[in-house]
Amino acid sequence: MTILCTGSVAFDYLMSFPGYFRDHIIPEKLETISLSFLVDSMVRQRGGVAPNIAYNLALLGEKPRLLATVGEDFEEYRVWLEEHGVDTKYVKVIPGKYTASFFANTDKSNAQIASFYTGAMANAAELRIRDANIKDISLVVISPNSPEAMAEYPVECQKLKIPYLYDPSQQIVRMDKETLRKGVEGADSLFCNEYEFELLQNATEMKANDILKKVRFMVITQGKDGALVFAEGKKYVIPVFPPSQILDPTGVGDAFRGGFLSGLTLNLDWQTCGQMGSLAATYCLERRGTQNHTYTREEFIERYRTQFDDQGALDALLKR
Repeated sequence: MTILCTGSVAFDYLMSFPGYFRDHIIPEKLETISLSFLVDSMVRQRGGVAPNIAYNLALLGEKPRLLATVGEDFEEYRVWLEEHGVDTKYVKVIPGKYTASFFANTDKSNAQIASFYTGAMANAAELRIRDANIKDISLVVISPNSPEAMAEYPVECQKLKIPYLYDPSQQIVRMDKETLRKGVEGADSLFCNEYEFELLQNATEMKANDILKKVRFMVITQGKDGALVFAEGKKYVIPVFPPSQILDPTGVGDAFRGGFLSGLTLNLDWQTCGQMGSLAATYCLERRGTQNHTYTREEFIERYRTQFDDQGALDALLKR
């Protein structure tokens, strides 16, 4: 099973604010809000939703393929991804542009204020799913990208009869009702966090049950409250895997997706897939940046079994 990851490729500029954003927000003055936060630190990290998911898949033995547009500053990032098992053959460099950039400021409660510069991602609609050697692709992940690309990729997947996981998340607010509805209605599966799921229902004018009828399974992540998996008429409650420390929430949702999808490729049950996602997310949460955590498959299995009982199913990871 080969997974094609589409979506943003970016550099993350991560900052830490030593207080609480909530202490500086005046509700009755929101219309004229003007805030500036003096941060303690800033680092530049490799990021972007598509390579984040791909990196976490590769940690668990998958060989994911990446389809995205990047800037002239991407070469070092390409080398990193290739060294860690991600196929970047179908990543296109856009001359004269920089790779997209994500600027995130996180406070002491892990609340986050962020901005995103599109850069070369704006050209993503120039790429086509069929350009990525589709004969062995079993699933396409359609994650936040340029709105034009996110409108085209579901339609192309439907024409090619390739199942896709629809993950519009941050781009819900930039997409129109009909585009979102078409994306949901043709999807194999859907991933959102709980707030994004409310936004999606409002934007599409579809109720939760209507959406559930359209997809094979749906995952709603809930931050510190874990996640919910809806599949085959059942709801599975996925707890958070206890972290040894909490350093940075950036990319935790992408890590969850990588862990979950890795279990899916092994045909594991829904609860186990969710719990794999939970552990993968915790590994990310314990490090700063979205691709600075690492582990062997043996270490992943050993740690998983300190909290969950897979009845030996995760041994399949070692056969890859």
